[in-house]
Amino acid sequence: MRQARGLPFSALFLLLLLFPWTHFAAAQEVEDESEFSYLAGSPNGPEHWGEIRHEWALCNNGDMQSPIDLLHERVRVSPALGRIRRSYRASNATLRNRGHDIMLQWEGGAGTIRINGTHYELRQCHWHSPSEHTIDGKRFAMELHLVHVSADQRVAVIGILYTIGRPDTFLAELMEEIQEVADGREEKKAVGLVDPRHIKVGSRKYYRYMGSLTTPPCDQGVAWTISEKIRTVSREQMGLLREAVHDDAEANARPVQAINGREVQFYSPWHRKDVEVVRP
Repeated sequence: MRQARGLPFSALFLLLLLFPWTHFAAAQEVEDESEFSYLAGSPNGPEHWGEIRHEWALCNNGDMQSPIDLLHERVRVSPALGRIRRSYRASNATLRNRGHDIMLQWEGGAGTIRINGTHYELRQCHWHSPSEHTIDGKRFAMELHLVHVSADQRVAVIGILYTIGRPDTFLAELMEEIQEVADGREEKKAVGLVDPRHIKVGSRKYYRYMGSLTTPPCDQGVAWTISEKIRTVSREQMGLLREAVHDDAEANARPVQAINGREVQFYSPWHRKDVEVVRP
C-alpha cells in the first residue's frame, strides 16, 4: 500500500486507523511457528516466508513490512501525536512456547491503550533477540512487543528495545516460570495474575509508523509505536528466553525491511512544531 499522491501523511495515517482495509493485520499471529525459521539461506528462512503458504504472500511482496530502521534523517517530529494513554490492569496469564519465541498471553485482555480515539486491548507480549527494529542502523540485544487489538480486529504494537545491563524487573517476575518451561519442555503454563503496569517504558518519546506483523502471515496495517528509551536486560534473562524455546536457534529476529517511502513520526512533548522530513 503506497501513499496516495498529494495526500498528507497525517491524513493517510488517520485513514489507515479508521478504515477497514483488506490487509489490516489479523488479531492473531500465526500460532504454530514450526513451518518457518529465522535462518537466512534456509528453505523456510525469512526470504522464503511468502512462498511457504499462499496466505503468507505479503511476507515477500508487501510494501509496508516490519521491522524497519528508524533513521533519524527521515523522521518527522510530530507533537500532535500526543502521549500514549495506557490503562492496563492485572489479569490471569499463560506462558506459551510458540516454537521460536515465548509469549505471555493475558486471558480476557489486560487493559487498553488509546490511539487517535481508538481503544486497543492488550492481548499478549513476546520477546525477540536480537531486536528487530534498529535505530540509525544499530541493532539492540532484545525487543519486547506488546500486542493490542481493537474491537474491529486492528492491531497496535508497542515495541521496547533493550541493551545488556541490569536485569529487567518485569522479566524477573517470570523467570521461575520461564525456567520451568525451559526445563520441562512444556508448551503452555498458567502463571496466575500478571500486571503489565510493571513493564517499564521509561520515556514519553516514541516513534510511530504503519507496518506489519513481523512473523507470518506478515499482515499489514499495524500501528507501530517504538519507545525511544533503551531499557536493560541481563545476559542471563535474554539467554533463558532463547533456551526456553524449542528451535535451538541463536536468534529470532526478522531482518529489517524496506521503508518504501513510508514516513516515520517521532513524538516528543518538548517540541513545539514539526520539522521537515528529509528523505533518504
